[in-house]
Amino acid sequence: MIINLKHIFNIVGESMNIDGTVSIDELSAIRGCNFSSPVLIKGKCYNRAGVVYLDFSVDFSLHIACDRCLKEFERDYHFDFEHIVVQSSDSSSDEYIIADGESIDLTDIAVSDLLLQIPSKFLCKEECKGLCMVCGCDLNESDCDCLK
Repeated sequence: MIINLKHIFNIVGESMNIDGTVSIDELSAIRGCNFSSPVLIKGKCYNRAGVVYLDFSVDFSLHIACDRCLKEFERDYHFDFEHIVVQSSDSSSDEYIIADGESIDLTDIAVSDLLLQIPSKFLCKEECKGLCMVCGCDLNESDCDCLK
């Protein structure tokens, strides 16, 4: 989703609402994440005192397997992000988003941001006991005598 920010850069006080979606097809190339819903993006881009801000949130669901017991489950996520957008930058810092030709690709920005926020370990529940190391039974559902 390409957003043209020419008016935002040129007019102090100007703003633009953002409402978009990243489809499951577009997300299918991401390895290690099985998106079960599109990524919904809502936010605002605005110029305050000559500085352009991009504030947005993402909502999506993942179909994942618990890292302890291997049970599959769905989990919903919501993240909020804030960025400053500049037309050019002298440094190679990741501090700002650089608008190439006064436009930004919100899909790339949103997906990069959310991938950095997704946990590296997924648990079906905080107190998940996992699987027995000997017989492999699910210790959340039954007890075994293997480790006694």
